Amino acid sequence: MPIDSITAALARNAPDELLHIPIALSMEPPEEEHPGYAEKICRELAVHPNFNVRGNAILGFGHLARTAGIIWKPKEVRALVEAGLADPDEYVRGQAEAAADDLRHFLKWKLKKPKRQPPA
Repeated sequence: MPIDSITAALARNAPDELLHIPIALSMEPPEEEHPGYAEKICRELAVHPNFNVRGNAILGFGHLARTAGIIWKPKEVRALVEAGLADPDEYVRGQAEAAADDLRHFLKWKLKKPKRQPPA
């Protein structure tokens, strides 16, 4: 995915368009030409207000563990994934769990499991 296309999509901030970017970018990260770029975009989108965008960006961290074998800012990414595990949205929690599984497997990370609140 060309960087200028990603930049334009980020400027438009259309969730239907943004939700595809972290998946496509993390499955084929441009690490040789732009080290850490895919992770940077996933970090930005992991706090997006739209749950689909946020969930896919968090899932992107797991893809990067598998495809690139590196996380450039592990403290930030760990915090984002752990926040995703406790996200109020079920979709985001599911994507975060998948990312956490990949981070545990490929990078040997240990991630905190969130405490589940009992139903009200």
